[in-house]
Amino acid sequence: MPMFSPTPLFRDRYEAGRVLGQRVTRSVQDPSTVVLALPRGGVPVGFEVAQALHADLDVFMVRKLGVPGHEELAMGAIASGGVRVLNEALIRQLRLPPDVAEAVTAREQRELARREAFYREGRPPVPLEGRTVILVDDGLATGATMLAAARAIRQRQPKRIIVAVPVAAPQACQEFRAHVDMIICAETPDPFYAVGVWYEDFSQVSDLEVRELLERAARQRVA
Repeated sequence: MPMFSPTPLFRDRYEAGRVLGQRVTRSVQDPSTVVLALPRGGVPVGFEVAQALHADLDVFMVRKLGVPGHEELAMGAIASGGVRVLNEALIRQLRLPPDVAEAVTAREQRELARREAFYREGRPPVPLEGRTVILVDDGLATGATMLAAARAIRQRQPKRIIVAVPVAAPQACQEFRAHVDMIICAETPDPFYAVGVWYEDFSQVSDLEVRELLERAARQRVA
């Protein structure tokens, strides 16, 4: 029996961003808005959303803190600005000593700092306090990474947090309503399968492409 292959909804992340940008502009009319994209796949999408809103664009880095030996299992996450979110219940359940979380945090913090420095090229982070923050990624499957980002941003005292994605699992989109002020999911196909199946081109975004898009957005905002 041939395997069912869903018809892609978007040609690539840029087209997805333009579609999402149209949706977002109908719901958000706030001149203080800043778009924060999750690298790397969320940056081309976020670039197009920021263009549609004439808003600032920045990256918001999130690194999972994997349990040693079971790295796919997250005991927490760190995010831009030195924010750390820990799953204390899981850490207690696994009886992990405090130095384990600290060692993993230190390693991931170094990688986060390295990538952030490369992406920004000396530009300071965009201020978030008192502003409407739109968190963007190329899709939402379980939402774990996006949730860590939203929790981290909440500590930066924004006016409100909006999550916007081109495509999401229906359940993930629904559940996020309890964690942010608004969620915009352009498409919620059911069954969902995975984010990548809804893109004709889902090739990996390079670090260089991320840096170039951020630089281009910064130049346009200054001009």
